[in-house]
Amino acid sequence: MKRRQKNKLAGLQKRKAISGYLFISPFIVGFLVFMVKPLFQSLYMSFCDVQLGAGTFNPVWRGLFNYNYAFRVDAEYTRLLTEELTRMAIYSVAIMVFSFFVALIINGNFKGRALVRSVFFLPVILASGVMLKLDSENALMAAVAATVEVNAGGTAGITDAIQSILRTTGVGVRAFEQLFEIIDNIYDVAISSGIQIIIFLSGLQTISSSMYEAADIEGCTKWESLWKITFPMVSSLFLVNWIYTVVDFCMRSDNEIIEKITDLMNVNLNYGLASAMSWAYFVLVMAIVGVSSLIISKGVYYYE
Repeated sequence: MKRRQKNKLAGLQKRKAISGYLFISPFIVGFLVFMVKPLFQSLYMSFCDVQLGAGTFNPVWRGLFNYNYAFRVDAEYTRLLTEELTRMAIYSVAIMVFSFFVALIINGNFKGRALVRSVFFLPVILASGVMLKLDSENALMAAVAATVEVNAGGTAGITDAIQSILRTTGVGVRAFEQLFEIIDNIYDVAISSGIQIIIFLSGLQTISSSMYEAADIEGCTKWESLWKITFPMVSSLFLVNWIYTVVDFCMRSDNEIIEKITDLMNVNLNYGLASAMSWAYFVLVMAIVGVSSLIISKGVYYYE
């Protein structure tokens, strides 16, 4: 009897695995057909001096010259790399915290819940290429933003005063500066949290209400239920959202590293150095994703 149940469970897991592979098969096929060759070409070019001709390019092997130039000669690359990786870590944590607590709020039972969920998913639409370009180049939006900034002088003054008081204490000045920077850019945090909110919300909806009812009977407070039930049950989604957030941040249009690499490639036509900088950035980001994912996975609670 037990062997039969194990076989049924193994068969079910196998069918789920096959369904999963079929679901991602278009991406796998597209990656193998369109991305593998350019990927290895760019890796090879990072070790070469690419000489352009009439419709052709001739890569001349130069070893680690481009990497040495990027890290030891270029005046901006190392600084921009440090700044962007630091900003990535700070904003990724802010996006994770923001999206989790917003998902907790909109998961509750209240009137207009569907409308509120739609509003919080709007950043996903607004973050699309066309809408983001319209938002960044719209003179009317820029004028509205300037007007809001001028009319919010009282609030801004209070915020500046609080910042000045915290700075004069001399305690955690850098941390307070990062915190106020995130608060000032809360729009960017919100517009980058749409997918994460949906993922967290889908996880929260899988938690059985009977678990909370049992916790209430045992005398657990809402705060205890949050850390003893909610957080463990959706902990696996933190890993998924963290990887997505880091990768998404590295592909943002305001990423100065990407801007520098794009200028080197399109303006200076230095494909070798641009490829070297791209691969160095890619390897560092993957290392951060790997180490942080390993740390997060240690605290993930998996349940049947």
